[in-house]
Amino acid sequence: MLTSTLRPLALVASLMATAMGCDAASSEEETLPVCDDEGKCDGTGTATDPFKGLGDIETREWDFIVVGSGAGGGPIAANLARQGHSVLLLEAGKETGGKTEYQVPVLHPTATETPDLAFWYFVDHFTGGNRGDSKATPEGILYPRGGTLGGSTAVNAMITVAPKNSDWNNIATLTGDATWSATNMKQYFDRVSKWLSVERPQIGAEVLFDDSIMAILTATFKEAADRGLAGPSVRLDNPAANLFVMFGFLTRDINEALMAGFAEGVYQFPLATKNHKRNGTREYLIQTARDARRFPLRIKTQALVTKVVFADAPDAMGKWRATGVEFLDGANLYAADLNADNAAAAPRTIRVKAKREVILAAGVFNTPQLLMLSGIGEKAQLQQHGIPVKVDVPGVGKNLQDRYEVGVVTELDDDFSSVRRCTFAADQTDPCFRDWQDGKGVYTSNGGVASILMKSDPSKTEADLHIFALPGVFKGYYPGYSTDANADKHHLTWVILKGHTENKGGTVKLKSADPRARPAINFHYFDDGDVDQGQDTNDLTAVVNGVEFVRKIAARTDEVDHFTRHTEVWPGPATNTRAKVADWVKKEAWGHHASCSAKIGATTDPDAVLDSKFRVRGTTGLRVVDASVFPSIPGTFIVLPIYMISEKATDTILESLGETRKNQKFPQ
Repeated sequence: MLTSTLRPLALVASLMATAMGCDAASSEEETLPVCDDEGKCDGTGTATDPFKGLGDIETREWDFIVVGSGAGGGPIAANLARQGHSVLLLEAGKETGGKTEYQVPVLHPTATETPDLAFWYFVDHFTGGNRGDSKATPEGILYPRGGTLGGSTAVNAMITVAPKNSDWNNIATLTGDATWSATNMKQYFDRVSKWLSVERPQIGAEVLFDDSIMAILTATFKEAADRGLAGPSVRLDNPAANLFVMFGFLTRDINEALMAGFAEGVYQFPLATKNHKRNGTREYLIQTARDARRFPLRIKTQALVTKVVFADAPDAMGKWRATGVEFLDGANLYAADLNADNAAAAPRTIRVKAKREVILAAGVFNTPQLLMLSGIGEKAQLQQHGIPVKVDVPGVGKNLQDRYEVGVVTELDDDFSSVRRCTFAADQTDPCFRDWQDGKGVYTSNGGVASILMKSDPSKTEADLHIFALPGVFKGYYPGYSTDANADKHHLTWVILKGHTENKGGTVKLKSADPRARPAINFHYFDDGDVDQGQDTNDLTAVVNGVEFVRKIAARTDEVDHFTRHTEVWPGPATNTRAKVADWVKKEAWGHHASCSAKIGATTDPDAVLDSKFRVRGTTGLRVVDASVFPSIPGTFIVLPIYMISEKATDTILESLGETRKNQKFPQ
């Protein structure tokens, strides 16, 4: 058996772990609390949220008010405070990042279903319904987001992959602003790297000795090489012989390759972890706020912002100046909150003032909602809900985009040996959790086995598919999906993700003028979108090609010595023609990288909400810095591009003040 063949390589396993940047947690590393569901930490009875108090917030005037603590709002709030400006950061959720579900990388699906960490939205994929999607609920398709300090960086899969150079260059061309060029944007990747720790998951003995994982990797490299992707020559009849060369390729840095302009091939995902614990904007914000004497950052959680406040009248140029915001003070106020209590007593409304600017970073759903609630949006829609119109900007809530993703699921005859011991209870009864506490084991990963960046068709100018394998069942999002994913240990899912999707037909609209209500979200998939651009067939063809590719890997895996046999169970062998696969894709596809709902655009574009400096049309003192700003969805994963635009927005604002960045030292 392969296992016995690899036994002499036990020493190699530990050497590999070190080479992959996977040393165990340092004893000097700050230990963040692990908290229970009541919000108590380590049995001390200490509340998890030190930021919920009002203090003197409403009596002060702040240089900047930032709404939202995720990938857009978190960095810019910390950066501006580190520059010496007083910053008030408002977050609707609580600070509960000490929870185990937050810290342990492999538990990211559980985090999206954990109260106090997640907000749940429900979306539609088509006009009039969801066309038989198996994931559909009476409310629509589940779309989980972060609902805590750190926003969606608190629940995402931590995949930290740069966009393509063309994504930045396209914005530069669209706006005529050369600062968006890929050459200039590279500096913001470097700036993110100063405060965000990025690691590769540990590759230890439990993975090296897992026959099934080794066979999957072997077949992946073999099929990728036959496709013409850069990779090693591997043998299907002797996976052990492939060990060194495969892991040598997996140590390559996908971000370096992307920024160099060529990145097709097989990679291991870089993850936003530090000593194999999740890290993101939460940690950067807390580090900044702790040094309040140098960095005047105030964080207020449990603050649901309801509107931007403007001066009483427009200025001489007809523009409305943002002077602050109003928010509701209290926990669980928003309908997307898993603990939402609609029957609770009316919370107090607080008004806070900004001397310089208000920065909206509430996310791709809530930023357009806030703009519309504040009187900025399509005139007819605002009037429909009785909202006085300040600026008629028809593009607010339009242009909503996402990836198309599907999961091809196979059932193995035997369990993956690497997770056989794991209970996913994530407590002291779970051997794999104890391994994670020691800085090792499979819980240091997000579950991904390998990823392939490739073109859906050789005629494409750039890779547009990101395909990755993970043990477990993942058919998309629905209530209880994370429990189903861990129900057994003998399934594998190949996720096919379509980058650079062409459909720009999605919308975010108000259901009512109630700021506590979720907006109406419809992505208008495939033929329900902007079909005049041909996206309905272009995107669909690409995803179908991806399904055929992973089926070829599965066939190759069956040829590998000692691999347990497996059977495709989703969509299954009956889905055996391209037409049937296409029908299945249109029905079952999902996404989780929503973006572009308040886009940057040219001055001649009537649907552009922002200029190239993030400023909202028809206003002064108001910017948007989150996933909403992109004209087209960038790259294949969204969080690092958002981090980078947050860093760019920092420089843009400082330049408007005649300032340059101060040199800062960041905790490592």
